[in-house]
Amino acid sequence: MKQPIALPPLREVIKKHGLSANKALGQNFLFDMQLLDRIAAVPGEMAGQTVFEVGPGPGGLTRALLQAGARVTAVERDRRCLPALAELGDHFPGQLNVIDDDALKIDLASLFDDPFHIVSNLPYNVGSALLIKWLSEARWPPLWQSLTLMFQREVADRIVASEATEAYGRLSILAQWRCEAKLAMTVHRSAFTPPPKVMSAIVHLVPKAQPEGVSPEVLAHLTQAAFGQRRKMLRQSLKGLAGALEALESLGIDSSRRPETVSVDEFVAIARSLSPAP
Repeated sequence: MKQPIALPPLREVIKKHGLSANKALGQNFLFDMQLLDRIAAVPGEMAGQTVFEVGPGPGGLTRALLQAGARVTAVERDRRCLPALAELGDHFPGQLNVIDDDALKIDLASLFDDPFHIVSNLPYNVGSALLIKWLSEARWPPLWQSLTLMFQREVADRIVASEATEAYGRLSILAQWRCEAKLAMTVHRSAFTPPPKVMSAIVHLVPKAQPEGVSPEVLAHLTQAAFGQRRKMLRQSLKGLAGALEALESLGIDSSRRPETVSVDEFVAIARSLSPAP
């Protein structure tokens, strides 16, 4: 249940604290609370849930999550935004914890003991790196229960793409071999201040059982080799990866295929062949 607390409009918060989007930090601010409420609702009922948020900025999405009843731990490296977030925390006593740090350096296991959701309008310049970090956790299923993340539309399309499509690539495989991934909603560039040059989209990922006998590190190296030379046949792009060509032959996968035609399940099978025995 949303709490009936009167909060100043986000634009007033921005003006009061003299904030502007920092291009170097990949910031773009959202002011539409109806849109922010919709994003906060993507994971489901948030009342009593724990949420991790990266790059809250002036706190638009944070506000929507708090109003929905979530407890939020937010990581913000832009210290200009900390006073505005502190004021927001005062409106929701005990619900908001703000950490002044770089999200790429944070070990989530050090922050949370119980399951949580990750909900973020990710800074464009670190979005993919953070996603790969969260998808590559040694512990699986992870402590996070879902990822609800905003990306540039092009990146979002890559995450959910099927094989044999232009968007399909390494990010598709790393996301889909361990998660159910879907495009939850699109966000027009005009919704942001300042408007970015590209459209955006919200991707929702939920962990699923990891295929047995597959090393995440091996799959990461395999996909990096395959898509590092995307236009080349597998026999060329994988020839430097020990055992890869033999794995293709044993699995009946034609080495003249290009990586974008190889399904997630097929990449998983190749990685399983290359993974050390447990």
